[in-house]
Amino acid sequence: MQPPFDARIDACQRRLEDAGADLVVCFPSPNLTYLTGFAESPSERHLLLFVPRDGSPALVAPTMYDEQLAALGVPSLELWDDDDDPLAAVERVLEGYELETDGDAAPTVLLDDRMWTTFNHDLRALLPEAEFGLASTVLEPLRIRKDEVELDALRQAGAIADRVSLEIRSRGEELLGTTEADLAAEIESLLAAEGGGEPAFETIVASGPNGARPHHHSGDREIRRGDPIVLDFGAFVDADLEAGTARYPGDQTRTIVVGEPPAEYERVHEVVAEAQEAAVEAVEPGVPAGEIDRIARSVIDETGYGDAFVHRTGHGVGLEVHEPPYIVDGNDRVLEPGMVFSVEPGIYLEGRFGVRIEDLVVVTEDGCERLNGSPRGWAVGDRVGQ
Repeated sequence: MQPPFDARIDACQRRLEDAGADLVVCFPSPNLTYLTGFAESPSERHLLLFVPRDGSPALVAPTMYDEQLAALGVPSLELWDDDDDPLAAVERVLEGYELETDGDAAPTVLLDDRMWTTFNHDLRALLPEAEFGLASTVLEPLRIRKDEVELDALRQAGAIADRVSLEIRSRGEELLGTTEADLAAEIESLLAAEGGGEPAFETIVASGPNGARPHHHSGDREIRRGDPIVLDFGAFVDADLEAGTARYPGDQTRTIVVGEPPAEYERVHEVVAEAQEAAVEAVEPGVPAGEIDRIARSVIDETGYGDAFVHRTGHGVGLEVHEPPYIVDGNDRVLEPGMVFSVEPGIYLEGRFGVRIEDLVVVTEDGCERLNGSPRGWAVGDRVGQ
């Protein structure tokens, strides 16, 4: 296999040893992409990666993927045709690993957390004596700390989002009369023009009272003067890999206003900005993830808006837009260098408006690096620096 995937396989096998597990089986998912550089959507066909604690990985796959997989350098390919029984190919791989009960200890097999029940059932039938667990036991600790290839892609995605954010702000009065859906489509076009791939998630443009819904679906409401406008967007960027593929997302939120904002808006925006800044400043190795949430929430609670902060402060970002670590109260997971997550407090006043400010950060050896640098103020046009 090609770097960095050979190193990731080695690390996975060390984690299996530490966990006392014998085998991890991945399904088409971010886990499979992380370990091999092969990205494919799940289907009814058996496409499974087997990584044993000892020995070489094997990939069971339909013959139609022969050339793609050969280019990745997976050590062992067990291919099957559509007129074959795919379970025979799976069984051949399992027999090669000689997973047997050792005294009273049954073999432990960790299955991809996203694996469809169909394939889960097949593996349990083929390994009736095995004990089963989740692949995240060994893969989450690896995926949660990004390497330099991953960080480079995330930085690019952040820079693309910054440039689009600046472009939207610069339009000022031109935004008036535009529907939310049309502006969302324009943002996605700009992301692509700046070098981004497909949108990392459904772009959110939430104007006026719609901004009080954190995950509003952009609709046909026209943007009006004085409307607070929540803009949440990002695009995938391909990592620079020797072989295989992997995409990493941008994710940025700004809340802007064309013209004079409604009563109380400036205060609410100031509180959210203070909460976000306090949370970002607190990010460093050794701090529990839940403490970052507590710090952001305490700023908002102290101003009387605590009940209007209705979601966690952030989520991890990597091969998935939402993944560990989750920045939420009660999460005792200690932050480590290489972890990447959003910091996005918000206040949502039903029927009136909402404010959210979001940046991605990466934990460094002595603090954190912000992956977004576009203005966080609410003004547009010639007041962009406010």
